[in-house]
Amino acid sequence: MTKQEFQELTQNIVLLDGATGSNLMAAGMPKGVCTEEWVLAHKDVIQNLQRAYIEAGSNIIYAPTFGGNRVSLTMHGLQDRMEEINRTLVSYSREVADAADHKVYVAADITTSGKMMAPAGEMTYEAAFEMYQEQIGILKDSGVDLIVAETMINIEETLAAVDAASTVCELPIMCTMTVDADGSIFSGGNAIEAAVSLEAAGADAVGVNCSVGPDQLVSVIRNIKENVSIPVIAKPNAGMPFIDDTGNAVYSMKAPDFARHVKALIDAGAGIVGGCCGTTPEYIREVAKMIGR
Repeated sequence: MTKQEFQELTQNIVLLDGATGSNLMAAGMPKGVCTEEWVLAHKDVIQNLQRAYIEAGSNIIYAPTFGGNRVSLTMHGLQDRMEEINRTLVSYSREVADAADHKVYVAADITTSGKMMAPAGEMTYEAAFEMYQEQIGILKDSGVDLIVAETMINIEETLAAVDAASTVCELPIMCTMTVDADGSIFSGGNAIEAAVSLEAAGADAVGVNCSVGPDQLVSVIRNIKENVSIPVIAKPNAGMPFIDDTGNAVYSMKAPDFARHVKALIDAGAGIVGGCCGTTPEYIREVAKMIGR
């Protein structure tokens, strides 16, 4: 997908997919394992989930390459399998997208290293740039349509991802920070500052994902929309979770309520919407119905 094609796509509301991790755990993925390695061995699980998202109305599905950077894979001793893991996981999503009865795009999913940025931590801009450059290069060669940097917790690290992408490909890149209800970012700054900086760096769409439910993001989305000229993304959780007796996060917002609140986010300026933790294909189907699909 070219950047021009992305601009044309976003002339209308774009529907993303919903959660991956919480659905994989519901399908039997144990806590504490490397998600990418588990998905590698459970092709049917990820493909069934992504097929359901497409049937629900998703225009874009996220390849399960979220933690496929070298830093994260090293924590599991899998750094030497980095290229194999990223290429194979993209191929799983590509197969499903290409078999769909309507045009579906595959986004390469990348995220934070999980390390604190200097001077608070050990991760430097240069190291983050190299980490993203390596993974994005592999993902581009694997046949993805666009890049998405999601659940980002640091503006500088996200800028490194955008800068790295521009050196290895001309694919569109979407960026979403994870924020509190007031728009503040874990490592400092806020969603509006991040959006402005990322647009200036060349991001093709900006916004927020994870952390909170759609009912808490209306003012954040409105403020982002008022400060950027590129499409705004909203991919919230199914409300705020509570932890049950077994230590699992339980999301209480039902699909119809989720869709109703996403409609408010669209009215506030979001042009690219989907779901994060706790959402399922049912949630995406309800959003699709809400926007008249």
